[in-house]
Amino acid sequence: MRRFFLPGPLTPEVVIKGADARHISRVLRMKPADEIVVVSADGQAGIAEITRFNEHEVTALLQRTIAIENEPPVQVLLAQCLPKGDKMDYIVQKAVELGVEAIYPVAAEHSVVKYDQAKRQARRQRWQKIAGEAAKQCQRSTVPEVKPIQGLAELFNSLDDDVTVLMLYEGLAPMGIKEFLTKHESAGSYLLLIGPEGGFSTAETDFCRRNDVRFLTMGPRILRTETAALTALGIVLYEKGDLGGYRESKN
Repeated sequence: MRRFFLPGPLTPEVVIKGADARHISRVLRMKPADEIVVVSADGQAGIAEITRFNEHEVTALLQRTIAIENEPPVQVLLAQCLPKGDKMDYIVQKAVELGVEAIYPVAAEHSVVKYDQAKRQARRQRWQKIAGEAAKQCQRSTVPEVKPIQGLAELFNSLDDDVTVLMLYEGLAPMGIKEFLTKHESAGSYLLLIGPEGGFSTAETDFCRRNDVRFLTMGPRILRTETAALTALGIVLYEKGDLGGYRESKN
């Protein structure tokens, strides 16, 4: 059953507008009495029956609420230094499918791409659209937010105190990611910091050391930035009970 995200709460009558309304009417060619899954901004879901629509607006009546428990048991954030070309499109799509909580695009010193303010806003809108489409496809309960492009210092200033930052570093990291996750008490949430194609600069690694970042390795081979991001995300989620790993009872 097709899934659509609402900007607000779940109400007896829901209205879907914009691109989703056009998709329902023009692409899916749905009609009155067809049912869809609607998910509110706070993650509540329900089955709704379409009552009327046009290409700009679809109205549906809520038939019943449904329980959806498909979000990861741990919050994992991804801070991805800007890669070349359209790699970020791929990273956003796959990270959302895997279960990322939010994505922070970072303008690093060695990032090849340099965006002006208008381009930054346009890219963010594009990535957010990709995140929304991926969330629908894999039946997420929420759409992860793609944050504005920012520098490393801005990123650290925006983080909550209970976030543990893990830097996947191609240099001589003292500990493997699995060893860290199994030996240390679980954090409130994890942020994975992934460098660009040119790697982190000396100034950036020094900044991270001063800010209690954990330097970790995923082995002796140098991974492409998009490979490192998705591999690290999968490892953390699995080790913390998602993606087929053991999930502890909430009782």
